[in-house]
Amino acid sequence: MVTKHMTASGFSDQVLGLVKSLRAEAPDCVASGVVDMATGMLLAHETVENHPPEVLDLLAGATLDLFQGRTVVMIEDVFKERRGTPGDHHFFQEILVNSENLTHLFVRLTEQQDVVAVVVCRRSVNTGMLFAQVRRVVKEYSL
Repeated sequence: MVTKHMTASGFSDQVLGLVKSLRAEAPDCVASGVVDMATGMLLAHETVENHPPEVLDLLAGATLDLFQGRTVVMIEDVFKERRGTPGDHHFFQEILVNSENLTHLFVRLTEQQDVVAVVVCRRSVNTGMLFAQVRRVVKEYSL
């Protein structure tokens, strides 16, 4: 795994760098995190407020459900079969969720398909700018 940001300190430093960059560069960002879908764990996060640990654990689980829930996997398997796409490629790469007051963007990393970057912004965010900034940052950190 060699990337622009890879150093001798390794993967965990890369994850922390990604979280900090997302938090700093995504517009109107109030929180960022990285979820490992292979383990279902939130690897790192940074927020403007303190949140109970159980809420953060639920974020990791919700991310796993969004990208690898039973029905999503079934849809991807049908597409793979019909299109003759072999391997572990995933069709669902980005998911945008608007809640009452916030916008949540979930983005799979290109090189590490089991790693998802999560960015939470105020609902007033310009979604075009949000996608552009997050895609740029994630591309720099192909873990």
